[in-house]
Amino acid sequence: MSLVKANRPEITSLKALASRVESGSRLSAGGHHFARLPIALIREVCQRRVAGLRYFNWAGGLPLEMLLEAEAVESIDICFSSLDVFGLAPKFRKAVEKQGIPMTDWPALALIQSLRAAEQNLPFLPMQSPTGSELNETCPALTPYFDEESQQTLSLVKAQTTDVLLLHAPRADESGNVELYGAHSLDKLVAGAAKQVLVTVEEIVPSGTLQKGLRNTIIPRNKISAIAEARGGAYPCSCLPYYTTDYQRLMEIIQSSQPLESELQQREVPTLIQQAAQLPLSDLLSSYSVLSTDDKDSPATAADIMTIRVARMLSNESYASAGAVSPLANVAYRLAKASHAPDMMFTTFSGGTVDIQAGTMSLTLLESMDTQSAAGHTGGEDTYWTAYQGGLVSHEIVGTAQIDAKGMTNTLSISKPSGGFVRLPGQGGMADVANMHQHFMVYLPRHTPQALVEQVELCSAGRRLVSEEERWKYGYQPGKITLITNLCLFEYDEEEGQLVVVETMPGVSRQTITEQTGFKVLFSDLCREMEPVRDEELALLRNQVDPLGIRRLEFVSAKERQTLLSSIVNQDRQLVTALLKPSA
Repeated sequence: MSLVKANRPEITSLKALASRVESGSRLSAGGHHFARLPIALIREVCQRRVAGLRYFNWAGGLPLEMLLEAEAVESIDICFSSLDVFGLAPKFRKAVEKQGIPMTDWPALALIQSLRAAEQNLPFLPMQSPTGSELNETCPALTPYFDEESQQTLSLVKAQTTDVLLLHAPRADESGNVELYGAHSLDKLVAGAAKQVLVTVEEIVPSGTLQKGLRNTIIPRNKISAIAEARGGAYPCSCLPYYTTDYQRLMEIIQSSQPLESELQQREVPTLIQQAAQLPLSDLLSSYSVLSTDDKDSPATAADIMTIRVARMLSNESYASAGAVSPLANVAYRLAKASHAPDMMFTTFSGGTVDIQAGTMSLTLLESMDTQSAAGHTGGEDTYWTAYQGGLVSHEIVGTAQIDAKGMTNTLSISKPSGGFVRLPGQGGMADVANMHQHFMVYLPRHTPQALVEQVELCSAGRRLVSEEERWKYGYQPGKITLITNLCLFEYDEEEGQLVVVETMPGVSRQTITEQTGFKVLFSDLCREMEPVRDEELALLRNQVDPLGIRRLEFVSAKERQTLLSSIVNQDRQLVTALLKPSA
């Protein structure tokens, strides 16, 4: 089998592009989060009523929800699936919980290396084993390998191709070269391992035009099969520099009882959303100045205290990575960089925007701000190859649904008392980075016996390389395993072999912590109350770094979350409108 394509991709229509997707295909979708998702092309594929698609992708999200609704999916191979700030992906959950569609969870590095092997025409590639995660045994592409020379246990991952990649991009030229702008996701990598690469673009421009772009990345024409111009082809998701994500419209769609197929019919991209993409970096970095917060003088909440405590863990020498759907971590990184750690580095959007400025946390404007302020743009595969695998990253603060006394986490599924199970989003890259990053840091907004358990039902990620000797042997920096909750801060104690409380939240008793924990609680001899939040920290957090209060989304019940999310989305729209007024 050869993945070689013609030097001149066909320029065609959207419908003709979709007609190239056949039933039974292994299918991947480009983009990431709510950025550059090929919405128009997926909608056309769904309308053709293809069936038996084998969905193979880093993430599920909205593309997978659309295909599941159309009953087009036969199997699912992914690392993660959610609707970002809008919560769990309901059709994905239903499909997996009913066990009607086979589902395989992949460690992110395994997926990346499998595609790279195919691109390089190799049967397999080596990788660091995700030791500590059950995925090390359950992912069918992984085979253990012991290297005699280094005395390291590794994994070999089998090459994987995909039949078709659906991709949306800002521009292509008449020769067929495709331009990416901002974070690349895994698009370059998957394009190299795909038999067909079908691309919609906002605009087809004369040959030679793309060479004038200062911060773009090109997928060359001999890796592209066919292209169609589809203006607004990613809407209501973003396609910078043409338009940002329309969170207000996304909220309407996700809350609607109508089918996604009808809600996602192509429409004009609102002028406001197009103009938002053109706002200069200086306006985006100072956007907080047009907002007024209502809680300036109220006492610090658990969300405030946890965010500030996490920020204090970072220093000028930190290199932090913001994973998917981690508002608290994202805000904490920005707070640290805006205050005591201006020289720290951090990346967002799956590592795609590298060494960004702190700025103000928002919904609509965040991607554009990080894209403009980043020192560089890259893809998820590059993030692993140049940073994660080499142990360069010091911190990636991740959330979990369950964690046990040994620091093992579960983001896969949890049994229900009534029978059956609740499917969770998945581990993304946690299975890999639990060992790779210097510090394995986990947070739980709600400390309960159901969340802190004696032993997790399934271990999606956990650090097995714990001791200093083990970590140096594998080329990783020694570091801590840390858990912060709304009640206390734990650190892993090697002698005790479990998490131990080292700090209690202000006003929280040891008895409360013990009662709300599902395993035997040990308190460090040096355990103390957490240092109180300082006025200047709280003011910076609330007024400049996160004036919309996005960090609060993880601290409220499902019922309260809907009200809070609506409020944040509306305030976010008001922020955009206020920033655009001078240029209106």
